[in-house]
Formats: sequence, structure tokens, C-alpha cells
Amino acid sequence: MNIPNTITLIRILLVPSLIMLLLNQSFAGGLWVFIAAGASDAVDGFIAKRFNMCTRLGSILDPLADKLLVISSVVVLAKLGHIPFWLAATIIGRDVVIVTGAVAYHFRFGRIEMAPSLTSKLNTFVQLCLIFLVLCQLAGFIIIDRWFPALFALTLLTTIVSGLHYVLVWGKKAGTIQA
Repeated sequence: MNIPNTITLIRILLVPSLIMLLLNQSFAGGLWVFIAAGASDAVDGFIAKRFNMCTRLGSILDPLADKLLVISSVVVLAKLGHIPFWLAATIIGRDVVIVTGAVAYHFRFGRIEMAPSLTSKLNTFVQLCLIFLVLCQLAGFIIIDRWFPALFALTLLTTIVSGLHYVLVWGKKAGTIQA
């Protein structure tokens, strides 16, 4: 356990607080927890790369922390009616497909080394921006509700494209191994 992994674990531990704040409609508090989680992601990534502290555990925990943050946020925001249910379902569905595919690949072909693709990084960025902007509006810091339909559409697009990208890339790798 090193410093970046400890920071990532703290980020994971922030998720229940975020959920409770959002469910209690304390959106300003939820926004600050969300910002803290995002900042910790940047800090742990910087430290891991800068000081050569990248570990296998970190390569698992970091995306897990990101997924817990995004999925928890979209589920609660959808439950409260602040983002469409179909968008939350698509975001969750993409991750279920990727995890299911990774598990199947692992059991069929062995250890899997997944690095996030550029489309996946873009998708995560768009999802985090959407959540941030929704929380900013709910906290009363901005008024951008007329932009939400476009943001929902962009998030849907990047979610589908990045999910399909993973399916195609890993499907091709599996096909190559079988051949």
C-alpha cells in the first residue's frame, strides 16, 4: 500500500458520504465531496506517475473508484429526477458489459491487462462534467438547465461509443487468440 493507493481508498470512502448528501438534497455539500473526489483522483495519478508508484492494486482501485463515484452519482441523481433514467441505465449498462466481458476474457484466456482507451477517457470526462454541472445547478451556483438536453445527448453518445470500442477491441483480441 503506497500513497497513491491510500488516496484512492479515501476517494472510495467518500462515495457513501456523497450518496447521503445527495439523498438528503444537500447539493452544495455533495458538490464539494464530488470536487474533493475529483481532486484526489488527479493527485493520486500525479504522484503515481511522477514518483513511479504505479502498482497492480492501483490499476484496479483507481478505475473502481471512478466507477463507484460516477455510478453512485448517476443512480442517485436519476432517482431524484435530475438526470434521465435512460441515461443512468446506459451508463450502468456500459460498465456491466465491460466488466462482464473482462471477466469472461479472464476466465477464457487468462490475465487481462486493460488500459483505458482515449474514447473511454473522453467518456469518463464527459460523465464527470455532466455530474459536476448538474450538482452546480442543484447547489444554485449556475443556471444551465436549457443545456442539459445537449449534455445528456453528448453523454449518451460518448457512453455508447466507448462501450462499443471496448467490445470491438477486446472481441478482436479474443478472436486473434482463438485463431
